[in-house]
Order: sequence, then C-alpha cells, then structure tokens
Amino acid sequence: MSKPCIICVAITGSLPLKEHNPAVPVTVSEQIESTQEAFEAGATICHAHVRNDDQTPSSDPEKFARLKEGLEKHCPGMIIQFSTGGRSGAGKTRGGMLPLKPDMASLSVGSNNFPTRVYENPPDLVDWLAGEMRTYGVKPEIEAFDLSHIVQAAAMNRDGRIPGNIYIQFVMGVKNAMPADKDVFDFYVKTVKRLMPEAEWCAAGIGASQLTLNEWSIAAGGHARTGLEDNIRLDKDCLAPSNAALVKRTAEICAAHHRPVATPVQARDILGLPQHA
Repeated sequence: MSKPCIICVAITGSLPLKEHNPAVPVTVSEQIESTQEAFEAGATICHAHVRNDDQTPSSDPEKFARLKEGLEKHCPGMIIQFSTGGRSGAGKTRGGMLPLKPDMASLSVGSNNFPTRVYENPPDLVDWLAGEMRTYGVKPEIEAFDLSHIVQAAAMNRDGRIPGNIYIQFVMGVKNAMPADKDVFDFYVKTVKRLMPEAEWCAAGIGASQLTLNEWSIAAGGHARTGLEDNIRLDKDCLAPSNAALVKRTAEICAAHHRPVATPVQARDILGLPQHA
C-alpha cells in the first residue's frame, strides 16, 4: 500500500502531568519545542491544548495565539489543530480560540461517558461550534467516541453543517466508552466508507491501546494519531522520552506496512487544506 499516512501528534492534552512523565510539555515554549521535534520526526498535524502555569487545563485564546505563532515559525507547513474539548472549558468558551483561524479544530458531535464524568456535547453547542468553524474557515476533525457519532457526523455533512469531505477520528480505549475492539474498529471503517465514501479517517488509542490502534489504522489504510496526550509510555516498563519518540515509533509502523509518512504538502492535499504560503 503506497497511500501516504498522516501522523497527528497530540502533544499535551488536559490530563497528563509532569509528575506522570516529565516530558509532557505544559508551557507554550515547551509545547513549541516538543512539537518541532515531533514535526522533524514525521508528524504533520499538531493537536493542541493549552495549560495554565499550574498545569490545569485552559481555553485562553491568548495562549493559543502564542502557540500558533510559534508553530507557524518553527514547523512550517504543519497543520495546526486546536482542541475544543470539554476538559478545558465549558460551553462556548470551548470555541473561544476559533477566531484565530487554525487549520483545523476537533469537534465532538455527541456525548459519552468518561472515567469519572459525562463528556457533554449537547446538540446546540455542537451546532454552534460547527458554525464557528464554518465562519472562520476551520476544518473540523470529528472525534468519534461511539458509533452514533459517526452517524451524526454523516448527517451533519449531508445537511451542510459540516461541509466538504469529512475527516473523522475513532477514539478507542477510553474507560467507560468504546474499548479497543478489532471487530468494532472494522465496523467503524465499513460504516464510514458506506456513509461517507470520500471521507478520510484516523484512529486514536488511549494508553496501551495507542500502539494497537496505530497498527490497525495504518494497516487498513487510515491515518494515525500518537502523542503524550493519549499515552505517556513506550511500553509498560518505560516512559516515552518525548512526543518525537512516539512519532518515530508510528513512522516505523508505516514503513512496516509500506506506507510513506505524509509530508506537510501531501497531508494538506489529502485533507483539502490550503498549502502553507
């Protein structure tokens, strides 16, 4: 298989702390440095959250602006994808950074259970976030935690709330949500191909599931997500020394399946994004 594989690096997230792994980048400067290393290792999408100085999650647009400026300077052509996830804020504060016009932003189109709470994505908020993304020319990355989210994304694509070719990511391995199950994964792929034949898709595995989902997705012709947001270890005995180390491991899986790692130009072409000036 020769289709280029886009590698997304989820650099920080909202949960991992330096106490868990000192390599987790928290400050904007740390995030820029860590992303540059991952970019040089082959990542072409940066999925980004921002944090406060005490490591708590933030939705501060000023922090996102500084991160975007640094990534554009040090990672030319990399696709910048901001998180609108619910751990970083509530309600419309989750989309407060969208006027910065990142290339992409995550969009969860339905609710589900997380380990200790409900991840709430009510329809009115989903529609508002999707509308803001249309207004500012931001391509959504649909984060599907459940089969119903794939069906809802297809409905929103048909009625124009999510225009153009969909990019959808299966998230598996979150406790109380969908486990990393190969039969379910295969059904997700078949469902996307049936409902949205032109869609590009990706998979993200949480914790020990990261390596498993990388293998399944790359082998099946999809794209891959890795990074310290989802998994802080190389294996059960060894912490990942950097985001770049996880990207390099993903690139090795691509090579094993005869998939070239997508360049920034190729990734933007695959996703229908403007080329970097």
